Amino acid sequence: MCRMIDEEEPDEEIEGGEPAPVPSPRENSLLLGHEAAEALLLQAYRSGRLPHAWLLSGPHGIGKATLAFRFARFLLARGGAALLAAAPSSLAVAPDHPVFRRVASGGHADLLVVERSLDPRRKKLRSEIVVDDTRTIAGFLRLTPAEGNWRVVIVDGADFMNRNAANALLKILEEPPERAVLLLVSDNPGRLLPTIRSRCRALALKPLAPETVLETLLRYRPDLAAGDRAALARLAEGSIGRALDLAGSGGVGLYRSLVKLLESLPALDGAALHALADRLQRGEGEEAFRLVAELLPGWLARMVALAAGGIDEAGALAGEDQAMRRLAARRSLDQWVELWEKLTHLFAQADSVNLDRKQVVLNAFFALEEAAR
Repeated sequence: MCRMIDEEEPDEEIEGGEPAPVPSPRENSLLLGHEAAEALLLQAYRSGRLPHAWLLSGPHGIGKATLAFRFARFLLARGGAALLAAAPSSLAVAPDHPVFRRVASGGHADLLVVERSLDPRRKKLRSEIVVDDTRTIAGFLRLTPAEGNWRVVIVDGADFMNRNAANALLKILEEPPERAVLLLVSDNPGRLLPTIRSRCRALALKPLAPETVLETLLRYRPDLAAGDRAALARLAEGSIGRALDLAGSGGVGLYRSLVKLLESLPALDGAALHALADRLQRGEGEEAFRLVAELLPGWLARMVALAAGGIDEAGALAGEDQAMRRLAARRSLDQWVELWEKLTHLFAQADSVNLDRKQVVLNAFFALEEAAR
């Protein structure tokens, strides 16, 4: 199992306790599953030729921002070239270290974090990082480090930059100042300008192993039943962020309802289907619909992968693989892929043009029922 924890980290949580607060990346001293990435950053630092810009990429919720803050704390706490001889063996900074505390509180003078800002008119986060957000970087980096030898900028959600914001950042990357490091965190680096990508050292993080997700769920959600944690670890696809999101929004219960309906195909349980669809019209309906739009196409994609031999097991619940194979045998894989594309488009269209949620789910299952006959 992959594990990197500061020595001061508390012992493993006992199963059966209360949910624990999940720290934000700037507060998190725990990094699981990314030894190779940490070793690469550490090697670059030890070389004395640290690249001025890094692009940390990978699926959402796997720890990219946590690694960025971990590296930022390391640089801010350790200082400059005079300390290279100390040969650090880890990027860890103890939670009681002054630098750790100031970074966690957002009060370190040599760290700037750029992310989507609050729209004062709409009172909610903007959908993109705007040019005013990235323009602050140039002024910040022109200043002399206030506390040590480094100034660090983290752009969290770099793929949310609009064109003007990206161009403002590009100017900085073209003429980087001394003793400065920019860490760009991106779920989808393909959305960044090629010229930005070419000026960064790429560091792609891999999805976490299911056992690593399980370990983290036990730490933060010891209240969950073991079977629910196991299901979440499978559904999360290597993302602890996704696992915690599903756990907090009743994703396992909703997934069980979906699987029960899918297992009934082609004799679809109409009463159960309408009960599910009616749920989407009530108070929690928007969140439930978001989960259905994610979980149902995901189930179909895993069924296709299982039938094609691309994976050894696909189900998150007992007996699910058998149901997938039975259903997959009723049509060719090409036909199932075509249906997956149709459902993915249907849910995307529902989100973009505000279609009736109940009718969208009914139509999705009617299409599945027709394919299963």
